[in-house]
Amino acid sequence: MNGGHSMDHMIFEVGTALILIAIASLLASKLKFSIIPFLIVLGMLVGPHAPTIGILDFTFIESQEIIEFMGRIGVLFLLFYLGLEFSVPKLIKSGRNIVFGGTIYVILNFALGLAYGFFLQYPIYETLIIAGMVSVSSTAIVAKVLVDLKRTGNSETELILGMILFDDIFLAVFLSVMSGLLLGGATSVGGMILSVAISIGYMLLFFVIARKGTKILNKILNISSSEIFIIVVFSALFFVAGFSETLHVAEAIGALLFGLALSETDHSKRIEKLVVPFRDFFGAVFFFSFGLGIDPLSLGTALWPALGAVFLTILGNVISGMIAGRKAGLSHKASTNIGLTIMARGEFTIIVANMGIAAGLMPILKPFSAMYVLILAILGPLFAKESKYIYKGFDKIFKWSKPQEKVKNQV
Repeated sequence: MNGGHSMDHMIFEVGTALILIAIASLLASKLKFSIIPFLIVLGMLVGPHAPTIGILDFTFIESQEIIEFMGRIGVLFLLFYLGLEFSVPKLIKSGRNIVFGGTIYVILNFALGLAYGFFLQYPIYETLIIAGMVSVSSTAIVAKVLVDLKRTGNSETELILGMILFDDIFLAVFLSVMSGLLLGGATSVGGMILSVAISIGYMLLFFVIARKGTKILNKILNISSSEIFIIVVFSALFFVAGFSETLHVAEAIGALLFGLALSETDHSKRIEKLVVPFRDFFGAVFFFSFGLGIDPLSLGTALWPALGAVFLTILGNVISGMIAGRKAGLSHKASTNIGLTIMARGEFTIIVANMGIAAGLMPILKPFSAMYVLILAILGPLFAKESKYIYKGFDKIFKWSKPQEKVKNQV
């Protein structure tokens, strides 16, 4: 078999994978569902564990490296876009409630995750990865849910978006710290502190660039030709991401920080418009390639740990959403919506798990995170949709509504 033939076949395999992704995406949108669980399940159904049917080879063994690479690009675009969406001034403006709500949210979920990891008797790094996985909400799913349910104008929505933003900042810090610990290969406490310090210093550098370097960046990016603009932005993105790896800061974080540096420029909207199609296309490949790496038969071992984590996440989200909402002066009903909306887990949970897997931690992280995300990517949007009924159920137990309203209803 000569090289040329296998290369043609490789392109055909990648093409087959992309067609499957397209079909799964169409299905998801017909069913008005988040696309993430569909793509992960699809990846699990095909892949190394799948049968070959005629000329259609669904095992994707030859093309797995290319598909994985496209998926990695997807992560870069997902996090680059997230960085562009960050607005430091916006955060400061509605700061108090967001910082309070976000802190409660992160601390409560992270603590439950830590406790759960210890309860499962996992080693410390695995426990930290699980705590990280359960503390980060899916920006993609939450944003989609808010738009689909036409809730963008609701009283609680600003707080929800703020808490997600806060959660994303936590994610960035957490990933930097963890990448320092896991990729830095530090064994001594001093070495650990050093690699974490490097990661955090690197992050702060980008915050400074975002605040102080706007003028220079505006000048550099003042390019009228769209063709050259996109070449400059994307090559810088990949360079920064790759350079970050050399400092043992995960490439994804490099992408996030680069987005952050550009978020305050005059060109951020233009960049966002350009990034969205790449984010969506390569992002879809990422979830698919994540699924490819999971043996469906290994899911059984992870089912119970994942269900436990799902239960704790529901608990942690409802409680922290309630505390955050009430503190911000929202009604019990609006506060219930907060917890139910930010419950969805997706891309970031998988990015956290992936980091642990790449660092050679326990292999159960892969099926565990897949099960956990599948359940919550489905339950999250469902709970948000049915929040009225869930609130009524809570109300029966806690009796939040004033009694005289109840009398009126009975008449």
